[in-house]
Amino acid sequence: MSNQTPTIRRPSVTDVAKRAGVSVGTVSNVLNRPESVSERTKAKVERAIGELNFVRNASARQLRSGEVSTVGAVVLDIANPFFTEMARGIEDRLAQDDYTLMLCSSDENPEREARFLRLFEERGVRGVIATPSHGSLDSLLRLRDHGIEVVLLDHTSPVPDLASVAVDDVGGASLAMEHLIGLGHENFAFLNGPLNLRQCVDRRDGVYRTLQKHGLDPAVALEEVALDALNADAGEAGVRELWARDSGRPSALFCANDFTALGALRALRELEVDVPEDVAVVGYDDVMFASMLTTPLTSVRQPMHTLGWTAADMLLTRRSSGEDAAQVEFEPELVVRASSGAV
Repeated sequence: MSNQTPTIRRPSVTDVAKRAGVSVGTVSNVLNRPESVSERTKAKVERAIGELNFVRNASARQLRSGEVSTVGAVVLDIANPFFTEMARGIEDRLAQDDYTLMLCSSDENPEREARFLRLFEERGVRGVIATPSHGSLDSLLRLRDHGIEVVLLDHTSPVPDLASVAVDDVGGASLAMEHLIGLGHENFAFLNGPLNLRQCVDRRDGVYRTLQKHGLDPAVALEEVALDALNADAGEAGVRELWARDSGRPSALFCANDFTALGALRALRELEVDVPEDVAVVGYDDVMFASMLTTPLTSVRQPMHTLGWTAADMLLTRRSSGEDAAQVEFEPELVVRASSGAV
């Protein structure tokens, strides 16, 4: 006896036409140009569609019409709620125009990112929204040169004719440091991610500028730990490295994102370091869990959903209107909670 699962054939337009007693062309008109069909005929076809559970083949329709209704997006880490919320913003905007989203995670790996970009090109997507995982934009520029619209997400554009949506990360890091300096801290630690990421470079710049503005020498006042990733495990390892150093323990800790701050808080708890009594902690992004922790996290808020929605809107509207590329930059805000000891 064969254990092979029988193949179930999907009902076709021809099946619907036979059931309704009309031509295939009439069924096509009901699906695509319903205004050209009488109400009586349309009702017969719709009844047949319901009885057969017919679902139109979108891929075939796109091949016939030459229209593509898929947009590709590649972000650094889908597991990070920051990127999940941005992806929701992209999806919400695309849905308004009946587009679908093909979402991929590069895991901060340039080779993985390049593979997904090749896949998007092979699939003939309408456009690509991307958070680059490294300094080079060559793969994205190649897509653009091949006629595929590209929008950078959470990344400023160094190229005048390449659209981008980002947040002022230099200013965001400055907000965090101004807050901690205002609380009287003089010894700081900064858990930063890989410097091939634009966000990490800009946040580092904001930290150093703010210290120097207040007459503090970063070589004396700051302990920086370079993490190999922006996740909770890296944040935990970063705190353990800090506490193993002989250079003294900071009274304030700034983390490059909330995911690393989550790991940092976990390590501090295991090391029996009280937050904020022994060390103040500030994160970046203000993802959903930041306000739900046992000690709610002070964080620099980014408009995550708005970032994604705006990137998708720029891609769709620029493609249809032929407008010049725009570089949009939002301003972050500091959300103060218990982890920094200011409330």
